[in-house]
Amino acid sequence: MSLQGRDRRRYTCGVLTLSDKGARGEREDTSGVMLCELLRVEGFEPVAYEIIADRRELIVRTLVSWVDEKGIDLIITTGGTGVAPTDVTPEATLEVVGKLVPGIAEAMRQASLQKTVNAMLSRGVAGIRGQSLIINLPGSRKAAGENIAVVLPVLQHALYKLQGGTADCGGVPPPAGR
Repeated sequence: MSLQGRDRRRYTCGVLTLSDKGARGEREDTSGVMLCELLRVEGFEPVAYEIIADRRELIVRTLVSWVDEKGIDLIITTGGTGVAPTDVTPEATLEVVGKLVPGIAEAMRQASLQKTVNAMLSRGVAGIRGQSLIINLPGSRKAAGENIAVVLPVLQHALYKLQGGTADCGGVPPPAGR
């Protein structure tokens, strides 16, 4: 059965901002707020948003809780993907996921390279835990917006397939509004 023959599910999402200064209240989180609003407009249901310090154990604990306890379908992280000593988001994500989805990170880096050579320094990953998709984005509002725009066209289908959907990839309509 294709998605055309069934009601489209409204998937839940959570946005996790990794920022030491943001967690201490010393910096406003513009990327996380923007991502929540953008995902809502794109048909996702934001059910979690948090700013935490860029600490591996805290990131792992939060991601595991959001998937295993809250059952969030899509988790977007923003921040902690660079090469600074405190940037540990990819390592924490790798600790949590069971499968990688390298094409997502590759597509974001490829698109970003068209805008800045600094995209080569992005270490974000994407992966699956249970029936949830976790994607790491850069921390700046501009870069996070550019990167989420690259993957938005595949998110509905990715979650549909991840959660047991059996329609062929060619039979899946694009997200609403596309």
